[in-house]
Amino acid sequence: MKSRYEVEQEELAALLEGEPAFRASQIFDALHQGLKIPSEMTNIPKTLRGQIDELLPPALIERVKLVGDKGMTTKWAFALHDGAIIETVLMEYRNRVTVCVSSQAGCAMNCSFCATGQAGFSRHLTTGEIVEQVITAAREAAPRRLSNVVFMGMGEPLANYNNLTRALRRLSGPVGISARHLTVSTVGMVPAMAKLADERLPVSLAVSLHAANDELRSELVPINKRYPLDVLHAACASYFDKTHRRISFEWALIDSVNDRDQDIEELAEYASSLAAHVNLIPLNPTPGYLVRGSTPERVKAFAQGLEDRGVTVTVRNTRGREIDAACGQLAGSQAVSIRPNA
Repeated sequence: MKSRYEVEQEELAALLEGEPAFRASQIFDALHQGLKIPSEMTNIPKTLRGQIDELLPPALIERVKLVGDKGMTTKWAFALHDGAIIETVLMEYRNRVTVCVSSQAGCAMNCSFCATGQAGFSRHLTTGEIVEQVITAAREAAPRRLSNVVFMGMGEPLANYNNLTRALRRLSGPVGISARHLTVSTVGMVPAMAKLADERLPVSLAVSLHAANDELRSELVPINKRYPLDVLHAACASYFDKTHRRISFEWALIDSVNDRDQDIEELAEYASSLAAHVNLIPLNPTPGYLVRGSTPERVKAFAQGLEDRGVTVTVRNTRGREIDAACGQLAGSQAVSIRPNA
């Protein structure tokens, strides 16, 4: 049985055989644009609402919901039908509302400082499981409008390529979020980056860089051994040429590891050659990785060093430390208690 946001409108019409032809579009629009669950669809008969609820069950089962930052950050741990656990984070700002969604249960990239990577890989998420995270966050944010979606939660989005691109089309189509407000993060899966550039989806690409020399990056981000920095650089340049969307580099600042003066020089050279934007991320503490994030003073100095070298840089406003906001932390803390038959 498919979940609520797994079906396309044509599939929904087939499920509603015998109903008036307009019902499929009516229900599809209510799910995606109206953000309604079946019981709230008061413009369709009550018996049909019950049938839709039974035919298209939700994919996500809320197990944990935590609120932090004075109500401006909400983080969920959701259980899926097979007991896999994923996370979703809603972040409200003065001028925008952003949801960070997962694309996989766990992650196989094994980045050394990431809680999700430490947990290992379970499976890809379906299109419906991805889209339903966005809808859930949009309902939570109402009456404010959800404006941005970032694929920076659990998993490597480009490793789940087909379901990712279907979700991007659903979000930029029926859900009505501009493709330019959709951001896909990647550790640098070069073949998939090239494929995405040809999709005619003007989404933003955020590359998790974290080091601008091959020796250190291979230690922090193991896929660098397969696609080293010169290969990644060419892929970024090609993506920009084809989509006209500026590349951004994510850089989690780790004390005395990648926040040194030489790191400023290497990153500035690498980013400047692509006219890329750099997003500095003060590292959330991750159990099992025995380092600490850079001090606020060093974060400021690192940012200033990049600016002095002509690089456009922002420092991410770290959210939700008190609610296990680092990717994978909440899921990791809940996995044992909510695993089937535990």
